[in-house]
Amino acid sequence: MALTLTEAAKLSQDTLQRGVIETFARTSSILEMLPFMDIAGNAYAYNQEGALPGIGFRDVNEGYTASEGVINPASERLYIAGGDVDVDRFLVQTRGNINDIRAIHTEMKAKALALAITNQIFNGDQAVDPKGFDGLKKRLSGNQVIDAGTNGAELTITMLDELIDAVEGEPDALFCSKAMRREIKRVIQNHNGYSESQYDAFGRPVMTYGGIPIRVIETDNLGNEILGFNETQGTASNAGSIYAIKFGAEQYVSGLQNGGVSVRDLGELQEKPIYRTRIEWYTGLAVFHPRAAARLRGVVKAA
Repeated sequence: MALTLTEAAKLSQDTLQRGVIETFARTSSILEMLPFMDIAGNAYAYNQEGALPGIGFRDVNEGYTASEGVINPASERLYIAGGDVDVDRFLVQTRGNINDIRAIHTEMKAKALALAITNQIFNGDQAVDPKGFDGLKKRLSGNQVIDAGTNGAELTITMLDELIDAVEGEPDALFCSKAMRREIKRVIQNHNGYSESQYDAFGRPVMTYGGIPIRVIETDNLGNEILGFNETQGTASNAGSIYAIKFGAEQYVSGLQNGGVSVRDLGELQEKPIYRTRIEWYTGLAVFHPRAAARLRGVVKAA
């Protein structure tokens, strides 16, 4: 069974855990929408469709030519992400309620972890950090990567349509930076498919194009733009990307986890006078279909 984090938060009986999960979903638009599959063990093996079998016509009393489809076996493993939240006894005694102080620091840690995972989903690269998983930038290739131009180019509505068409069926959302959202609005606001009448799970307005939500990805836990205009495309060093993603457990793009988000109150440590809370998540990412996601790269801001 796969649930989004907003759905998982509703089912949690642990108040502390529920608050952390809600913070994850509220902080990151992709974590709000991405379904997470609970798996047994530390890895998940699956088959990805490579090519369909052949089909033909026959005359009466003739047979068919047998053929088989191509199945590519693949597997994804889980990775360990998290952190400890320490609150000194001095702060508790001098600044009031221990639960209030710890709750503030726990929420900050949860927000930092959500932003770090969000960055990993898009920009993760095991060649840079082998402890994390590869993100969509590393995974997408071939027809799933569309170039706006050899040396970058301004966004057009044709590029946007091509990105959408690269995904099987229709993507569930487009993901971009705030600055890129302005570029998208510039080219679609006079189009019949433009709307700002939808809302996310927390009641915040969402811009859509042809009914497809355009969701914003902001900064990571270090304050760096996750999908900023900081990519190189030919001679352009100020290009950006837009991602189109279709979600679905065992079908399209899904998160993986074992046991969900763990939030543990370790109490006061013996070695020093602090109260510690540990947040940990055994998680990963799976792309089950070769056309589950696409990337439009090389977009530069309009002059």
